[in-house]
Amino acid sequence: MEAIKFEELGLCPEILKAVKKMGFEEASPIQAQAIPEEMNGLDIIGQAQTGTGKTAAFGIPLLQKIDPKNKNLQGVILCPTRELAIQVAEEIRNLAHYMHGIKVLPIYGGQEIVKQIRSLKSGTQLVIGTPGRFMDHMRRKTVKMDDVHTIVLDEADEMLNMGFREDIETILEGVPEDRQTVLFSATMPKAIMDITKKFQKNAKVIKVVKKELTVPNIEQFYYDVRPKNKEEVLSRLLDIYTPKLSVVFCNTKKQVDILVNGLLGRGYFAAGLHGDMKQVQRDRVMQGFRTGKTDILVATDVAARGIDVDDIEAVFNYDLPQDDEYYVHRIGRTGRAGRVGRSFSFVSGKEVYKLKEIQRYCKTKIYAQNVPSLDDVASTKIENILEDVDRIIENEDLTAVLRSIEAKLNDSDYTAMDMAAAFLQMCTGMKDEETVQEEAIFGDTGAEEPGMVRLFVNIGKKNKAKPGDIVGALAGESGMPGKLIGSIDMFDKYTFVEVPREYAKDVLEAMKHAKIKGKTIAIEPANQK
Repeated sequence: MEAIKFEELGLCPEILKAVKKMGFEEASPIQAQAIPEEMNGLDIIGQAQTGTGKTAAFGIPLLQKIDPKNKNLQGVILCPTRELAIQVAEEIRNLAHYMHGIKVLPIYGGQEIVKQIRSLKSGTQLVIGTPGRFMDHMRRKTVKMDDVHTIVLDEADEMLNMGFREDIETILEGVPEDRQTVLFSATMPKAIMDITKKFQKNAKVIKVVKKELTVPNIEQFYYDVRPKNKEEVLSRLLDIYTPKLSVVFCNTKKQVDILVNGLLGRGYFAAGLHGDMKQVQRDRVMQGFRTGKTDILVATDVAARGIDVDDIEAVFNYDLPQDDEYYVHRIGRTGRAGRVGRSFSFVSGKEVYKLKEIQRYCKTKIYAQNVPSLDDVASTKIENILEDVDRIIENEDLTAVLRSIEAKLNDSDYTAMDMAAAFLQMCTGMKDEETVQEEAIFGDTGAEEPGMVRLFVNIGKKNKAKPGDIVGALAGESGMPGKLIGSIDMFDKYTFVEVPREYAKDVLEAMKHAKIKGKTIAIEPANQK
């Protein structure tokens, strides 16, 4: 099936803007087929598994039908578990990001019902809930069904497996008869077909069954990384594994541009590839990648379709893909022509559940790894250089170079060992003793940005201090430009402030006898507090 862009589906500008922000470049097969039919008001039976993009397939048409001026309940989505209800609510909220006046509420067991009742009373147009808890609200008459025009059953087979059939039927009987009923299920057992016959009218069947995909010959790892630390971790992995060619996948065009600039700034040969680029630009980037002028290609899924290079040694999922199938397409770029490839995925917080889903789908194991430290990077660099040294000694004629070294040693007081150590330091960029001591003091101070140090100051809001007072004192006493100061987190009795690592010692020294708001302050590296 030919790829369909969201712009072709007749969506309102607010949803199109949200879809772009979420990083979707084109509709998945289930979205391309289901959205137009649902927008025409048809009842739908969608056979699709998790990871096909079905939440947007039913969420987008439902949001388009909601009237923000009407504060009554207009849409209901039923999910088998609280986790799925929360996940669906989160994605629907993202889709509704630019639509003002639409309130989305997840309701499930285990959460205080009083809180839910209060939210329902304040005006909620869309409820995403588990059948048991939704039934509870129906019994208490805290949900009014009069204005409900759409009801969605998500993972209907799972809900039946969990014994929710009676609840589902009661809920469907309580919704106005002229509503639209949308049902999604990975399998179609008889019980599902019974529900569709009884509660749907001339339902349109849409079937998207995923292909079985395997990922042989690829070592797969993942790292738990906060979004703001991804660039630093990627740099460390590139330094440790030194892949000849690598592809880094991002979910949005904007992220591709940001990362390429970041990598170029760190001295890597990187180039971006995404949908906004003209064909001539894309061809130029691919030519540079094939000839080795560019080592690292940063791309979106859609733009990466033309990449067909055998020497890719590593694939990085800088952002986890929206669709499980994309994971397989991405990492399949490495491990070709009988070689073993490597893939590295960056996961943040709840994304670990998405990763488990990918593992189930691909029938593969993705191993957790610790983020490499700077020491690991330095050790690996030394190992790689010493391996090159072995190769050069064994295979190359060093006569002319040896003469130069002998001449230098005869004119100096140092030994051949001193000279070898100096060369190794030059090659690795290892730090001098003073910098090593600084790292011992300022080690990992939890700074949000690479190259920054987090400091603790014993003054806060209760001392009537403001961020401007901190900036003024730091810049005024140490002579450091105020614009270099990073994030400031101010609490009642203390403040955390970030400064560039190279200024940290001067700041600590200069602030020893400083006062802020008339109070003599204490300032020290944050990790010692």
